[in-house]
Amino acid sequence: MPSHRVAIVVPATFTLFELGVAVEAFAAPWYDVAVCTAQPSGASARGGLFTAQIAHGMEAVDAADTIVVPEARSVDDPAELEVLAALRRAHDRGARLASFCSGAFVLAAAGVLDGRRATTHWKYARQLAERYPQIQVEPNVLYVDEGHVLTSAGTAAGVDLSLHMIRSDHGAAVARQIARAMVVPPHREGGQAQYIMTPVPTSSGREDGVNAVLVQVADNLDRDYSVAEMAAMAIMSPRHFSRRFREATGTTPNQWLLSMRLTRVRELLEETDESIDTIARLVGFGSSITLRHHFLRTLQTSPSAYRKTFREPTVA
Repeated sequence: MPSHRVAIVVPATFTLFELGVAVEAFAAPWYDVAVCTAQPSGASARGGLFTAQIAHGMEAVDAADTIVVPEARSVDDPAELEVLAALRRAHDRGARLASFCSGAFVLAAAGVLDGRRATTHWKYARQLAERYPQIQVEPNVLYVDEGHVLTSAGTAAGVDLSLHMIRSDHGAAVARQIARAMVVPPHREGGQAQYIMTPVPTSSGREDGVNAVLVQVADNLDRDYSVAEMAAMAIMSPRHFSRRFREATGTTPNQWLLSMRLTRVRELLEETDESIDTIARLVGFGSSITLRHHFLRTLQTSPSAYRKTFREPTVA
């Protein structure tokens, strides 16, 4: 029997697609899923096509290990008071909270995004930033992982976030299995980021020099890079490059480079038998000591433990 309980919180009038993404991702043998709302008796789909019988109220949130908020009631009035109170209780006891699209406004109204980075659909990003200035809004990423609080952009990005969470819980093999069932890639095709905490957005045109650096550095992680060297590659001053880099990626060059190195470490741990010393050299950490330091500080586990937990079984 699955021991990880997931509560999906929807407003009284909900959107089928948002709810469907959450159910499709988590209604699997590894999770025990409950759909809930503030007042279970009166839920209906947007558009008036049909009503729905939702059996659970906020008691499901109180019992859940993970709570998913696929959407807000509205960005101006995100959720009922009892929903916000239940989310605060869940946050206080250490449950994992995640939102899709406008659901970030629900987490924001509950106060659980204060002091954190977060994202939402691009069309709502300015409103989220203006209404909740204590949140660092990242408008250009697919999702943001802040540990126990995660947010995604538009609902389709909720698929990316859900697979990221599933992979964190159960490893690459399970995430790929669920992705195949959903007929989606386990990672968004075409991007630089595969399972990194700040995915790299596509080029907006004006950051072409920065994006050229992203591609070159990602393809040659074994080298050592300073900000000055990366700026020279982009034909910019270090200060101008750092500013444009943050505009393009939402983070600093050094933090992005660290995330890229750790991403590659995880891929090599999952997919190869290379030693930790060899992996450290291949990704540019230089030594296994440095690799282990950053891996433990970022992921709260050792490379060896990660490999044992997340290694995809060999297929004969």
